[in-house]
This record gives sequence, C-alpha cells and structure tokens, in this order.
Amino acid sequence: MSNVDRVFAGSIPQLYERLLVPLIFQPYAKDLAARVHLLRPSSVLEIAAGTGAVTRRLARELATDARIVATDLNQAMLDQAGAVGTSRPVEWRQADAMQLPFPGETFDVVVCQFGAMFFPDRAKAFSEARRVLRPGGHCIFNVWDRIEENEFADVVTRALEELFPNDPPRFLARTPHGYHDRSVIDRDLRGGGFGEPAAFTTVTARSRAESARIPAIAYCEGTPLRSEIEQRSSSGLQRATDAAAEALTARFGSGAVDGKIQAHVVSVRR
Repeated sequence: MSNVDRVFAGSIPQLYERLLVPLIFQPYAKDLAARVHLLRPSSVLEIAAGTGAVTRRLARELATDARIVATDLNQAMLDQAGAVGTSRPVEWRQADAMQLPFPGETFDVVVCQFGAMFFPDRAKAFSEARRVLRPGGHCIFNVWDRIEENEFADVVTRALEELFPNDPPRFLARTPHGYHDRSVIDRDLRGGGFGEPAAFTTVTARSRAESARIPAIAYCEGTPLRSEIEQRSSSGLQRATDAAAEALTARFGSGAVDGKIQAHVVSVRR
C-alpha cells in the first residue's frame, strides 16, 4: 500500500461527503449502526470515521446517554464531519488506529466502516481495538468485497487501465477492494488477540446516481485515486474523469445509473 492511499486532504473530504457518501456509504452506515444498536452499548468507539456517515447514524439510533467517540487519522476528514454535524453531541478526536489514545477496557463496541483496508498493520490495529474493548465487547467492521463485485469501481479501474496502459492507477483494486479474503481477515484478527471466531455476513446493495458523471467524479476526484492520477500526468485528472464517465455511460446508459455494490460485515467478541 502506498502512503498516498491513506491521505484524504485538499478537496477530497468535501467531494467524499457530497458524492461518495450517498453513492456507496449510506446503506452500509445504516447497516452497521443497526448492528451496533442491537448490542445496546453504553460507549462506542468509531475508528476511521471519515466524514461521519456511521457517526451520524449512531447519534440518531443509540441511547441518548450512550457515549460516542469518533476518530480518524485525517483531521481534514474530521473537520468535514464536524461541519456536517450530528443530531446530538459526539466526541471527535484525531487518532491513529495503530496507537489508540484511550485506556484499556473503555468501550463496549469498537466499530469501523471501510477503514480496516487502510491499516498498515492490521493485526496491530485489531490488537488496539481489542485492548480498548471491555471483556465481552464487540468489534464490528465492514470491508468491500473484491472489485469485480462492485460495478462502478470496477468500470472506473478498467477505464483508467486503458488511459494509462503502461502504469495504470490501481488504488481502488489495491486498497479499498484489496482486503476481502476471509482467511486473511481471520488470521489478522487472531494476530490481534481475538480468540473467538469471527462472524462474516455478505451485504449486497445498489449504488445509484443521476448520471454516470457523478460516480466518475466521486472515484477519480474524491478519493486518493486522485493523487495517483495526478502523479502520472499533471493535466490527467480531467481526462481520467472524462474517460471514467464515458466508460460508465457505455456500461450503464446515458441517464440515471444503477450498479451493484457488495461488502462483508465482520463481528468478533473480546
């Protein structure tokens, strides 16, 4: 994984919130928050909260006296989350999943939406999640399935392979969709100290937009894929976005577009 893969800065947080959250993150945020709600926690730590898609759902669904702490490595993403706001106060805090700034046995649930793929040492991150969980607490997270099961991301990646044949940008396949093997996830959880077997649930949803241009902009300009494109050509971002939009239109039509998205939800108890 390139260090660039973990940088969400510049205009990325705004585009991420405006385009990607409704495009692919909202249905999974609703799903994760519902799973956390069933556990009736008094305290929840969210890791890699991004711009707060899950945080906002948790704030609405959990008991009003439940403590919610939302963290992210990138302060720019937390700033955007804070600008959007939540229905009730939550604690926003910049934090590295590799070294969480909380005492041991502090939280009933640790939740993470599409963040585990970005951890440079996943076993270490899971060990930190386990450390801050109370005995009997749950770690719940989701990860994208392989890119072929996520149609918009797959089409965009293939379009960029044609545009940059000698050195195609592979961020989407490499990182967001690069951590879906259950045996690998199980291994990393065991490496993090979780002794109980993890439960895996595959959740399929639909990604919809008014036009193909919306997912083209969302993926090419609202994720670290943007930096990867710009590294290859100082003027390539517009060409890449146009190529992605053309490929999406060719696959899904010139009007509203509708594509499959799929992820795995993982739950493990301390």
